[in-house]
Amino acid sequence: MRYTQATLNKIEQVLDDASYIVRYERGTFQSGYCILEQKKVVVLNKFLPLEGRINTLVDIIPQLNVNPEDLSPESAKTYSEIMEKLRLARENEPGES
Repeated sequence: MRYTQATLNKIEQVLDDASYIVRYERGTFQSGYCILEQKKVVVLNKFLPLEGRINTLVDIIPQLNVNPEDLSPESAKTYSEIMEKLRLARENEPGES
């Protein structure tokens, strides 16, 4: 996944299609973000650079309640790419022994 503003826009569109609001604000977030699940709001530290914003959103999307059927075709494609990337990363993790 490339770290461009267009990539960030596509990821934000996935969340928008899933009825989540993405906000960038100041705060003391231990992990760089906060999820308000009941209100479907994702708050990211506004001081994160572009790469950090993309990585953070990619990391949290699997934690969210996203119904792929609610997404536009382009957002569904982006969502499936994110989930495939996550699946591959999990498969490549070294096993515990």
